[in-house]
Amino acid sequence: MEKTETARQLLEQYVSGESLIRHCLATGAIMKVVAGALGQDEDLYETIGILHDIDFEEVDGDMERHGIEGARILLENGYGKDVTEVVKKHNDMIFGSSEGVADVVLQAADNISGLIIACALVKGGSISDVTPKTIKKKFQEKSFAAGCRREKVREIEEFMDLSRFFELAIVAMQEIKGDLDLS
Repeated sequence: MEKTETARQLLEQYVSGESLIRHCLATGAIMKVVAGALGQDEDLYETIGILHDIDFEEVDGDMERHGIEGARILLENGYGKDVTEVVKKHNDMIFGSSEGVADVVLQAADNISGLIIACALVKGGSISDVTPKTIKKKFQEKSFAAGCRREKVREIEEFMDLSRFFELAIVAMQEIKGDLDLS
């Protein structure tokens, strides 16, 4: 928990937007739970998720720099390649397809978190009322949470069933619902 608290503090030094902070925390929570299910390092994956968009406000929409600047910030703050390379490569507009397990999990978590938050908001802000069935239905509706790149979420199927991923993602976000300003 100490590592992830340090990551959160660093994130808050570079990111001021509450919605972006919530997105990063949600991504980290999903990554942690999925890592556990896959037998990976939960703290490492959660840290990657929390820090993946640390440069987003700094680059101000410049997708030629996003991820690259994040990796630089993290290197300057003592993080190793196990974190910095995944953060850098999550900008698939520059680096292409995901390669490693952490890369795939980050892409899937990064993209599904917004869809799940949107589902909770439709349900009056109650993440407790969101089910895998809800996610599956809304996942099929391309216009719902249109920013969710569904093809990136589907890459998780290399490691687990999509329904199982939805289930784990909901559980993860329910665990931090207070941080996400959800009930």
